[in-house]
Amino acid sequence: MAKHSRPERERRALENQRVREIEAAWLGSLPAATRTAYTEAVKSAQARGPLPRPPDMAPGTRPNPPRPGHEPRPNKEEERRPRRY
Repeated sequence: MAKHSRPERERRALENQRVREIEAAWLGSLPAATRTAYTEAVKSAQARGPLPRPPDMAPGTRPNPPRPGHEPRPNKEEERRPRRY
């Protein structure tokens, strides 16, 4: 865990307090129906929780295809043609 200086902690606490004041003022400016719909949407999103972890991929597979122009080179054995005599 990182240690933060006292002035930095105090600054963050003031920022958090100011954000809470701004959010309260914004919610107060909304009509009652919109406010309740917003708070219900926030509660349902928080109850849903984080997204589930994606399934483990097979060894050696990459999650993203290569960028255009950065495709892997084919093996030299595939490039060779049989010699003609």
